[in-house]
Amino acid sequence: MAIIRELNGMTPKMGKNCFIAETAAIIGDVTMGDDCSIWYSAVLRGDVNTIKIGDRVNIQDGAVLHTLYQRSVCEIGNDVSVGHNAIIHGAKVGNNVLVGMGAILMDNAVIPDNTIIAAGAVVLSNSVLEPGVYAGIPAKRVKEGSEAIGAAAHKNAQGYMMYKEWFLNPESYKEVKE
Repeated sequence: MAIIRELNGMTPKMGKNCFIAETAAIIGDVTMGDDCSIWYSAVLRGDVNTIKIGDRVNIQDGAVLHTLYQRSVCEIGNDVSVGHNAIIHGAKVGNNVLVGMGAILMDNAVIPDNTIIAAGAVVLSNSVLEPGVYAGIPAKRVKEGSEAIGAAAHKNAQGYMMYKEWFLNPESYKEVKE
């Protein structure tokens, strides 16, 4: 059973049709929209400030969302994928964004709509990015924004909508296999 814990009078709030893996931890001031999925060993720790997640967001295995006490909040838009072992620490992430595996977004960074943060990239505190693809340490834009980039990020989030359904409704997996 997932850890869903009230802390300091704040209880996590989840939207409709969400999948929460048995080993996920969701604590305190966390609000998520509809059709989200929080995968194995992911941690959403709203103990020191707010974490707000939009609709159709997937927080993949081992990812951590946290904030700074009274100095940053974590805001995630709609149709966002947060890759395996990524860290979002008090950053604002727009819509149709893919945060790659092992990427790190630091406090008060702003990631715009239709952006991809490559695996392993580090977006420094207070960075305000333009749409595009970012890679490296510190993250630099390696490709300008385009409709194709937003579409690729959106497609990734849609794939996780299907995976989530496999866990909520195992018979849906059988339909895919046939």
